[in-house]
Amino acid sequence: MTITKADLVEKVTRLVAPNITKRDVARIVQMLIDEVCQTLRDGNRIEIRGFGVMNTKLRKPKVARNPKTKEPVNIPPRRVPVFKASRLLKKSLMKKGI
Repeated sequence: MTITKADLVEKVTRLVAPNITKRDVARIVQMLIDEVCQTLRDGNRIEIRGFGVMNTKLRKPKVARNPKTKEPVNIPPRRVPVFKASRLLKKSLMKKGI
């Protein structure tokens, strides 16, 4: 099952903040997402105890091939987001089973 941002806002509004409007909760969730993105863009790392660590990794430049024309294509170096789950998160997933 996929949970969307709207589902998350609904759940937070219902469970944690019933006296706060959905619009305000949606703004808070969006501010959190924006802050995470900006922190990663700045090259910093985010550590949330019990959840995991998010940071970026530099991918080296490489030469790939266009599958249709077989021509080489240069791919420049780029930063990609990386997430490493905490031991607590991993352990809780193991308890759930398949």
